[in-house]
Amino acid sequence: MVSGDKGSERVKRSFGVSKVLDAFLDSPLSGIAPWILLSVVGSPGHYEAAIAIAFGLSLLVLWAGHRRGDSLHSLTVFGVVFFGVLLVVRVLVGAGVETWLSTWTGEMSNIALTVFALTTLVLRRPFTLSYAKDMTPEEFWDTPGFRRINFIVSAVWAAAFAFCAVVGFIGIIWLHDSDNFWTGWILQLGATFFAVAFTDVYPDYVGAKLDREAGESTEPVPSLLPIVDWIPMYVLIVGIIGWVIDEVPDWLAITLIAAGAIGSAVVRRLAPAAVSKT
Repeated sequence: MVSGDKGSERVKRSFGVSKVLDAFLDSPLSGIAPWILLSVVGSPGHYEAAIAIAFGLSLLVLWAGHRRGDSLHSLTVFGVVFFGVLLVVRVLVGAGVETWLSTWTGEMSNIALTVFALTTLVLRRPFTLSYAKDMTPEEFWDTPGFRRINFIVSAVWAAAFAFCAVVGFIGIIWLHDSDNFWTGWILQLGATFFAVAFTDVYPDYVGAKLDREAGESTEPVPSLLPIVDWIPMYVLIVGIIGWVIDEVPDWLAITLIAAGAIGSAVVRRLAPAAVSKT
């Protein structure tokens, strides 16, 4: 039998886990996660397992969203189809192409995501729309502001995917290294983090601004600083990791660490004042 204190602790822990899961499913990151996982796990010799894991995670995200009663997210469906096709190709073709696939799958994924995001914009059904609808009352779905926000957010994701495709291509063709520290990881992760931060911050900023302009609120407009306030710490961490694993020269690592530390201090100083009242 569980005591009252332990029972309360378990309820709180479950509630916390549920909140984290809900936040994950409410974000486009839930649809992106299998693609990131594939790039992390998909090394030579583990490629088939990596595809299977990414495919399984996509199915799990799809199932979890369905259990919550969410609308169907096109990004997750696209991931299920893409990884399913890759898995079938790998099984039918055999291990002979595993080296080629492990080299080019990350790039193919970036290109596929770019085409997917741009297609949803051309069709005027930005893929972030379904995520936003899960968190927004239905009466706002057809308002110009709601749709404009999602067009902009989806366009930022499309730009991030395209950027990842370009730097990944540079790494493979010019550097002859699909796993290059900069083109295969740091720059691509940075673009993804920027898109995630933009998705978290921009809708609240625009919503608060529109409410003030309509006279429906007197609350200060949130700052846009959180879209970029993570960059100094990211630079600092890149410097440390690059130095530890010997991927960057000492002088560059020291420069990155110093720039990141100074930038973080500046961001902390700006943060208290980073709220617009107009």
